[in-house]
Amino acid sequence: MTALLSVHGLEAFYGDAQALFGLDFSLSQGEVVAVIGANGAGKSTLLKCLTGLVRAPREAIRFGGEAIGGLPPGQIVRRGLAMVPEGRRLFPSLSVEENLKIGGHAGRRGPWNLQRLYALFPILAEKRRSPATALSGGQQQMVALGRALMSNPQVLLCDELSLGLAPVVIREIYAALPEITREGMTVAIVEQDVTVAQRVSHRVYCLQEGRVSLAGRSDAFTREQISQAYFGV
Repeated sequence: MTALLSVHGLEAFYGDAQALFGLDFSLSQGEVVAVIGANGAGKSTLLKCLTGLVRAPREAIRFGGEAIGGLPPGQIVRRGLAMVPEGRRLFPSLSVEENLKIGGHAGRRGPWNLQRLYALFPILAEKRRSPATALSGGQQQMVALGRALMSNPQVLLCDELSLGLAPVVIREIYAALPEITREGMTVAIVEQDVTVAQRVSHRVYCLQEGRVSLAGRSDAFTREQISQAYFGV
């Protein structure tokens, strides 16, 4: 299957410190792929390279057949890549609805609009005029997810959706995934909870110290294999 998004030999740096070492990664149309690994393994750096927040060699990342490494984040969003960032990064001076509308500024056509988002997360319709940061953590995560969907991306990148949330809220957010992917959207999820990652994804990549330590079908690995790839023991 031809990859919609592919990464080949990606190296990334923060100053003189190297964070990724010759990383290979791919996403095919309609896949849900999970990226797991311990803190500092390079998961978020990978997503930041894909979205232009960390500089990457131009040819190391290809999206829809075109080299996009190192392009400005705004250009990458307009091409159809959107990220739900770790920590949500909502605008505290704006309402829920204003935060959502920011996602639509990319100007891409597609199925996602305010009405559909409010059908997916009815609580956001109730809170649409409230300051976004006045909501609970789970509701703020819904806003961050909705903001990314409003750009109508081909590929949705989710960085730590479940971080700091109660299990019942995590289940509610991941229960929306089938609706999000119904029309063939491709999704990459960085997730600390290995059980959740395996359950919601088709394939999984495990990173360890900036390198891929395991990759394959999500149901193909035992807990022991993943633990060894995760911790290197």
